[in-house]
Amino acid sequence: MKNLLSLLIALAFFAHSEEYERSLYGGWIDADGDCQKTRQEVLISESLSPVIMDEKGCKVLSGTWYCPYTDRYFSDPALLDVDHLVPLAEAHRSGADKWDREKRRAFANDMEHEDALIAVYRGANRSKRDRDPADWMPENKRYWCEYIKDWVAVKTKWNLAYSAEERARINDLRADCK
Repeated sequence: MKNLLSLLIALAFFAHSEEYERSLYGGWIDADGDCQKTRQEVLISESLSPVIMDEKGCKVLSGTWYCPYTDRYFSDPALLDVDHLVPLAEAHRSGADKWDREKRRAFANDMEHEDALIAVYRGANRSKRDRDPADWMPENKRYWCEYIKDWVAVKTKWNLAYSAEERARINDLRADCK
């Protein structure tokens, strides 16, 4: 009976009302009308030094960023991606497939939770792809506890589900964080 229940939970988790496509979540938006889209806003807010902007004040040209995934510093924003801590495809698999376009766009541009979007080295972000903590963790092990804390906070805020493997890995990692 327990195996049947586990199977039903797994099937419910993976039954999606709509297949994932990046376009379902829209692109970066300019929420406050200042010509700086979400990517630029994240770069500005996370720079450890004053940023240098283009002549229109819309695009960040340089600053100083710390990538917690790699434990490295960067000054060229072209080397950075703004990562969705919980990747869009993972969110989609975890319940966002049932959201309307407006809620998906809000998730994709979430500036309310300070770590929902994070500037990181693009190579690290691209190695992560759409994987959850069961399949990927940052190379910087000193960041793992914070990464898990933020992962859970984002999933909780947006009421997203966990796979059994993801939940088990998070619980194992949290045990080491106490």
